Amino acid sequence: MRILIVEDEEDLSRALAKGLKREGYAVDSAVDGLTGWELADTNEYDVILLDINLPELDGISLCQRIRQSSHHNDVFILMLTARSHPDEVEEGLDSGADDYLRKPFVFNELLARIRALLRRSSSVKSPVLQFEQLTLDSKTKEVWFENVLISLTKKEFGLLEYLMLHPGEVISSERLLEHVWDIHADPLTSTVRVHINSLRRKLSHHDPEAGERYIQTVQGYGYKWALRTAEKKEETK
Repeated sequence: MRILIVEDEEDLSRALAKGLKREGYAVDSAVDGLTGWELADTNEYDVILLDINLPELDGISLCQRIRQSSHHNDVFILMLTARSHPDEVEEGLDSGADDYLRKPFVFNELLARIRALLRRSSSVKSPVLQFEQLTLDSKTKEVWFENVLISLTKKEFGLLEYLMLHPGEVISSERLLEHVWDIHADPLTSTVRVHINSLRRKLSHHDPEAGERYIQTVQGYGYKWALRTAEKKEETK
C-alpha cells in the first residue's frame, strides 16, 4: 500500500516515513501543501497523512482540492493536527477527511488507524485475510499456509495484500506499481512480473498449483486474485 505524508515538520515527516517503510508501506513525502497537491494529483495513493498547518497551501484547502478532483475521491485522508477545538476538528472532517489524529500521537495508533481505513475499501473488515489455506495478517505482517509461515519480502507481502483485498478484480501492472512501490519506481522495468513470479513460487512450494491458481494472469490486462471457492461454486450453478 502506498502512503503520502504531507507534513512540514521535517523531523516528524522523516520519522513517520521511516516507520511506515519499516512496516512495508511505500511512502512519498511533501513538506508543503502545493507539493503535496502535485504528488496527490500525479500519483495514486491509498492513504494521505495530511497536516492541517502547512505552508503554501493549508491542509483544509488541500483536502478540499483533492476531494473536488474526480480522480482521487477514493483515497483515504487522515488529518494530523495539533488543534483540539471541536470546531477545528469538525472543519477538517467536513473538508473531506476520513479520520483525524491529534499530535502528539503513538505510532502504533497511527498504524491501527491506517489499517482500519484500508479495510473500508474492501468487504473484509478484519486485519486478517483468509483464502483457502492461506492467511495474511496485515498487523503482524505474517503470511501462513496452513500452519507453515511463509517468508516474504516487503514488496511480495504488499503485492499479496493488495491482490487479496481486491479478489476477482483485474489489476494492471501499472496499478500495482502505483500502490506497492513509491515515486522512485521505474515504470518501464519488469519489477512487477519478477515479484509476482517470486510470490507464485513461494506459494507453490506449499501447494504446487497454488501460485497459478491464486494469482491468475489476464493476458493483455494484468493479474487477478482468484475469487473465493464459495463464490466460484455459486457462479457455476
